[in-house]
Amino acid sequence: MAYTTIKKPSDYFNTKLYTGTGSELAITGVGFQPDWTWIKRRDAVANGGMFDNVRGATKLLSSSQTDGEQTLAQSLKSFDSDGFTLGTGTNGYVNTSASTTVAWNWLGANGTASNTDGSITSTVSANTTSGFSIVSYTGTGSVATVGHGLGSIPDMITVKNRSTGSTNWRSIFPNMVLGGASNGADYNLNFNTTNPWNDGTEFNDTMPTSSVFTLGTAGDVNTNGDNYIAYCWKNIKGYSKIGYYTGNGNADGTFVYTGFKPAFFMVKQTDTTRNWNLSDNKRTNSFNVVDGNVHPNLSNAENTYDILDFVSNGVKIRNSFNDYNASGGTYIYIAFAESPLVGTNNIPAVAR
Repeated sequence: MAYTTIKKPSDYFNTKLYTGTGSELAITGVGFQPDWTWIKRRDAVANGGMFDNVRGATKLLSSSQTDGEQTLAQSLKSFDSDGFTLGTGTNGYVNTSASTTVAWNWLGANGTASNTDGSITSTVSANTTSGFSIVSYTGTGSVATVGHGLGSIPDMITVKNRSTGSTNWRSIFPNMVLGGASNGADYNLNFNTTNPWNDGTEFNDTMPTSSVFTLGTAGDVNTNGDNYIAYCWKNIKGYSKIGYYTGNGNADGTFVYTGFKPAFFMVKQTDTTRNWNLSDNKRTNSFNVVDGNVHPNLSNAENTYDILDFVSNGVKIRNSFNDYNASGGTYIYIAFAESPLVGTNNIPAVAR
């Protein structure tokens, strides 16, 4: 059985739905003060907006764009004890009147610390219980290391240049060796594109350690004097799982074991051009099949593909749709729990 020390996953990750008003709006019911909030309008074309408490409220990056950081005074104005407060949202990202919107929220440390483990001093908000850290650093243009604060090797690291536009989000999956890579830092994915694996040197082809990750000299991760943000995750049994599966091209699709009933499931095929796809347990019907899909790399509105089931111990693919289940395709996924298969209270999860 998959036991976990996290009895209540929603203490660390939670999805919140709301309807925009166009006026200042306090969103409550998250259950904690978020350190990272990712907002996406569902009912119309709009880029997703990412905000974190390390860079500070009003500082927006978009998952579907190569733009640098924007400061928008009327976007996410503050992180609060049970959620966050939105401004008038005239930019269309977060609070357009009558817009249906989703916000995914993660708990960090509710504070920051200076980290000197690497050759570059970083500012870190790390939650080692849930395996999540937010890392801010300034590039040097030379091969360097950066402390991540997790205390173990991350399973995913995503980096974005805050200072300069026309730069990609770069993501590596250190503990997975796929696509001909000799180690998990050889290949990376662009979070903002449909591109397959990129055999690049952004992370210097060097595996992270329990304390640092290594940067090459590519501008997407390490231009001298540019500011960067990195989001890092470590698999936590019964709470989070970053892994891969192989599609079978059949409507009776692959079963993906996570060890928990998912609340969030994001997936990308790695070996060909394909969109990122994201489903959660709040935007769907109260029963399987799960619908309510968005593409993090696109500005498109939400669609309602019936693709998969969230079950007590993972995800069952229910369609031959290529974004999830091309025959022989390799898919990276990132999942967070609604409830563990079996928690420390010995009560088993059930399917939706």
